[in-house]
Amino acid sequence: MDETRKEGKKEFEPRFTSELFAWGESLMGVLIAFIIIFTFVVRLFGVDGMSMYPTLEDRSIMLVSNLGYHPEKGDIVVLRKDGFYSDQPIVKRVIATGGQTVDIDFDAGEVYVDGAQLDEPYTFEPTYESYGAYGVSLDYPVTVPEGSIFVMGDNRNHSADSRFAPVGCVDESCVLGKVLLIVFPGEQTDQYGSVTGKRQFSRIGAAE
Repeated sequence: MDETRKEGKKEFEPRFTSELFAWGESLMGVLIAFIIIFTFVVRLFGVDGMSMYPTLEDRSIMLVSNLGYHPEKGDIVVLRKDGFYSDQPIVKRVIATGGQTVDIDFDAGEVYVDGAQLDEPYTFEPTYESYGAYGVSLDYPVTVPEGSIFVMGDNRNHSADSRFAPVGCVDESCVLGKVLLIVFPGEQTDQYGSVTGKRQFSRIGAAE
């Protein structure tokens, strides 16, 4: 009887060790795949500020694609402009790409690209802020250089973006990726960032 138990124990231990090793290999494979995906395919970024209100609220977390991406008009992108916002990533909407011409009627709050007025239901209010009062505006119309983009925040009168001369047209190499999804919403706020309500988890989904 004792001999049978010993043999059974010997059979059990190698099988358990083998299964544990296989499980460890699988876990390691998953971790490596996870690291590769979140390094070269997608990344997570947090929204800091209200420049994209109401599309994105402060402290929202976004899933951003950075694999083979080429900016297109209307995309929401994360970018980093040297010397601006302490070199931290910022999120804006692409209004025009290389070769296109942007003109803005700040009295009417209307934006034109290549002579056509944009339909912008995503903005909080019309585009009245030119930054002319601060001496840092652009001269319009502006033709976007090839390989660059013209970006603006959806919270048009509370966003430092391509209308602000220190930012201006942004080289595509500054773009870190396109915002795909809101994966965790920020608290409900007004256009100034004052909290007005709890997080709305129904906002999880595509960022448009």
